[in-house]
Amino acid sequence: TRLPICVINLANCIKNHQKIMALNIVLIEPEIPNNTGNIGRLALASGSHLHLVKPFGFKIDDTRLKRAGLDYWQHLSVNYYESIDEFFDVNKDKNMAFLSSHGSKSHWNIPFEDGMFLVFGKESVGLPKAIVEKHSDKLFKIPVYSEHVRSLNLANAVSIVVYEGLKHMT
Repeated sequence: TRLPICVINLANCIKNHQKIMALNIVLIEPEIPNNTGNIGRLALASGSHLHLVKPFGFKIDDTRLKRAGLDYWQHLSVNYYESIDEFFDVNKDKNMAFLSSHGSKSHWNIPFEDGMFLVFGKESVGLPKAIVEKHSDKLFKIPVYSEHVRSLNLANAVSIVVYEGLKHMT
């Protein structure tokens, strides 16, 4: 099956006046600048908004972040939050899906919709236990078919879920 042109080329969507369905990518306390930079590039390419929740495991002006995000960072729609509490206070009424290796439902079952927040945890430990417990009804995972793999790289996981969402919404 071929993907709709919106998924393949954002510029064609704008030129052809097709509606772009925006997703919100949330990184809770990201630790690795290269992952965050690559996710920033993905956010821009997919028409998504990026939300970064502190503390970070790097400085936002880290050269590794800039290298991974190349010169795209200046064009990115990004919001910064000082804490998890601030993020949830600001976005308390938003529709969210939480991604964790502890989820019992597959990411294929996320009821994607325009403006949805896709929440990912930090590379080393994932989402905080309190978030996993509080939002267990909205907790999803990407299937991993090998017992030798604990989890996927964060940037890869975000890519999988974002483009799955775009496929469902276009």
